[in-house]
Amino acid sequence: MKVIGYIRVSTQEQATEGVSLEAQRRRIEQWAELNEGEVEHIYEDAGISGKTISARPGLIQALEAATRGKALVVYSFSRLARSTRDMLAIGDRLTVQKADLVSISERFDTTTAAGKLMFRMLAVLAEFERDIISERTKGALAARKAQGVKLGSPKPRNGAVVAARARTAAARERDAPLLVLAGAGRLEDRAARLNAAGYRTAGGRPFTKGTVSRMLKRAETVTAVRD
Repeated sequence: MKVIGYIRVSTQEQATEGVSLEAQRRRIEQWAELNEGEVEHIYEDAGISGKTISARPGLIQALEAATRGKALVVYSFSRLARSTRDMLAIGDRLTVQKADLVSISERFDTTTAAGKLMFRMLAVLAEFERDIISERTKGALAARKAQGVKLGSPKPRNGAVVAARARTAAARERDAPLLVLAGAGRLEDRAARLNAAGYRTAGGRPFTKGTVSRMLKRAETVTAVRD
């Protein structure tokens, strides 16, 4: 089995938690040796927060390298993602790519039957949560429409520009895991990956190339604002 390792640490964590890059690297190499695996490459993000996926080039490269028959191995889930949403998005992408996910500290291993079952249970719970949010959104929109409220986003003016940028930033954070799952390539292919993984838009519809395009434009807009 080919092993793709991923290690990450921020400056503060390296000083206080003792999970240095070298310590993580050794644990991954030891896991590979014990499980008759061959380390193909270990990608790293040094001094980078785990808050967002899109800001970690090492993680993006690791996900691209984790293809069929390989395993992405990390020291712990905290190195991989800071939220269940992000972790599941990463796991979904690996499932689509026919790769496995291993977290040494949590003893989570989808190369085993028990690990596969655990991940499927997490995925079902996440899908249930998405369905509940979608139902609430539809109900709220229907109620506002019945009250005669005009739906849609008005063009921001003056001080409202700041609020509009904040909303765009929030949308970028929300879209980041989905963009990672969608991967690279044509817009149609990215949308197909999201649909194959069971994701739907907030309105409960399948993703299209137009949906993915709008997600990417939001990300570019916020990058431009922050620069």
